[in-house]
Amino acid sequence: MALAGSLVLTSAAVPATVAAAAPAQSRGHAADPQDAALAFDASRYTTITVAVDGRPVNVRWYKEICYVANPVAAAAQQPGGPGGGSTTVPNTACGYQSMNVFVPESAFGDQRAPVYFAVNNSGWMASYVRASVTAGASYSSATSNVGAALKAGYVFIDVASRSRGLVAADGSFPGKAPAAVTDAKAAVRYLRLNDTAMPGSAERIVVNGTSGGGALASILGASGNSGEYTPYLTAVGAAGIDAKGRSTLRDDVFAVNAYCPITDLGNADIAYEWLYNVLNTRDTTGQNPSAEAAADMAAQFAAYEKTLGLRNPDGSRLTAATMLDTIEKEVARSAETYLKADPAHTIPPLGGTFQVTAGGTTKSYVNDWIDVDTATRTVRSIDIARYLAFVATQAALKTTPAFDAVGVYGNTTSRTETNLFGPPTATYLNYTEFSWNHNDVPGDGSGLDDTGLTWKQYTARKSTTVDDQVHLINPMDFIGTGADTAPNWYVRHGTRDRDTAFTVSVNLDRALAADREVEDLDYQLAWNQPHAGNYDVPEAMAWIARVVRKAGDPLA
Repeated sequence: MALAGSLVLTSAAVPATVAAAAPAQSRGHAADPQDAALAFDASRYTTITVAVDGRPVNVRWYKEICYVANPVAAAAQQPGGPGGGSTTVPNTACGYQSMNVFVPESAFGDQRAPVYFAVNNSGWMASYVRASVTAGASYSSATSNVGAALKAGYVFIDVASRSRGLVAADGSFPGKAPAAVTDAKAAVRYLRLNDTAMPGSAERIVVNGTSGGGALASILGASGNSGEYTPYLTAVGAAGIDAKGRSTLRDDVFAVNAYCPITDLGNADIAYEWLYNVLNTRDTTGQNPSAEAAADMAAQFAAYEKTLGLRNPDGSRLTAATMLDTIEKEVARSAETYLKADPAHTIPPLGGTFQVTAGGTTKSYVNDWIDVDTATRTVRSIDIARYLAFVATQAALKTTPAFDAVGVYGNTTSRTETNLFGPPTATYLNYTEFSWNHNDVPGDGSGLDDTGLTWKQYTARKSTTVDDQVHLINPMDFIGTGADTAPNWYVRHGTRDRDTAFTVSVNLDRALAADREVEDLDYQLAWNQPHAGNYDVPEAMAWIARVVRKAGDPLA
């Protein structure tokens, strides 16, 4: 782990209201030497101007603030996107553990303003620091969460984090789980440390993320102040860890705004195969090349679901036997919510066609699965088997396994989440029982073939850490425990999303509903949405405004 240099910031004139701010420290917290090194410099900003709804807005940009004392030095060349190649990153010292802070003029000197904390690691991939607010850009508050946050007077923060795919300067892979969670917590701790010096309130942090970012937002919201992360926070030099390794700051957050969270990875494969095999969806749509493996994984879902002990809102038990009925009801609720939101909203009749646009191409799909009463704007019936076939047809299903496929059946090119796990010296390590036991790539250090140990034998060893890695990124393991779960949750999962099983978000919702710390929970399957996020900006921002008002003055 390499030490890195100073903050990359741009200076500007300091207004009196900010210059007079208290020293950089959390309220009531005495800074130690390491925390002093993480002090926020209120004078280091550049003023940029953007347009929101056609009106100019001045924004102070605090550029690439390194939020840890011991950042991991990254290689200058990082792996490229799905097309391969590589990307050059200019800030190798702290580009993966820094944040851009944008303060709209309405929040200058305002320590009550909510903080919109955006994580950008889709697919659980490492997220180099980005700038969602750019000089001269125009934003609509009706369609852009960036524009809406600035218009509302929120401090907008883009948070970078290590995660899978990151290559260190020494050639290792320092983004293994729980690195992304560690970094997000470290960023929260930086905000708490400097709460009196920074605009905005660290007591009103709203975490926003989509896909892997939705998962990161969820585990950050579920695991507040858990001591299990202290060794990892200590290693990166996070704020609020004293010389004896004790935590002196909090890392819980106020609210979570998560879209299609790719979470519960340790059980995501069995959930996926159960959903798309229980009614023969893979066979019906001709997407079952590994039928035996799919059936093997699907068979494990009922036992797993039973261990959760969850209930539906009506008090009925949520089990494999009731899950399809639960999903059907959620889809019906989604359709009716959509229809009643606007008189102009319609759903094609049975025999009509859905128009689905993906990748710039629009295709038509016959509606053979949902029957709507146009007069009452209610759902008469849903054919759940045909609905799942529609989901699997408009976007092809994932491979089997869907999330831990590297090393299985000779597959070494899969972009699944397998490389999120293992030691930093290894490219990947299988993290589920099925994939571990079926790894057949010799010499990769993973699986029964290389270790001579089954998954149960391997994870029974005290030296094994991959099971801990799976645990530390799973919100289901922290909700309802001694961790400080965020009190406010807004979770959306598109009704056309085939990237992760609907069971995952349903389980997350039911677990949150049973947690007494959760005060406001707004979960829905979002009508006719794919694997995406921030498609409902007015609704989401109205929810944020409501829970902020309800919570009252953060300085009280």
